[in-house]
Amino acid sequence: MKRRCLICKKIAQIKRHANPYLIKELHTGYVVIEEYQFYKGYVLFLCKRHVNELHELEDDFKTTFLTEMSIIAETVFSVFRPKKLNYELLGNTCPHLHWHIIPRHGNDPGINNPIWVINKAVRRNEAQKPTSQELDVVKGALQKKLDEMLIQISNGS
Repeated sequence: MKRRCLICKKIAQIKRHANPYLIKELHTGYVVIEEYQFYKGYVLFLCKRHVNELHELEDDFKTTFLTEMSIIAETVFSVFRPKKLNYELLGNTCPHLHWHIIPRHGNDPGINNPIWVINKAVRRNEAQKPTSQELDVVKGALQKKLDEMLIQISNGS
């Protein structure tokens, strides 16, 4: 864990059971709801290992990480039925490996543009944070579907 890394801090909160946004721990990372839900259903997948680039992961871990990310994305798609899903692995601001999985709905402002063109003050303000009740509903739906998908995979379906 890197002391100044925002993702490492989120993971430390998860390990202390102090992160209300946690959906599920997987083998290679943690699935969390993005704190601001301007894009309804936006989740992050935080790698358990503090590395900056995909190629820094051992092959087996990397394969599992990418497979788990794909399962998470399919879960988000199934629950939210967006027009399009965006997958982003950037790291310019926070280099700890993490995926942004962002459902894009037909009524999103700037649907034909990257999410970053919407002013950050609009996307990330207190009005975009889910209430505890909304958070429970979204977490419950995502947890249920993700568990179903993981069971299907483990049964070879």
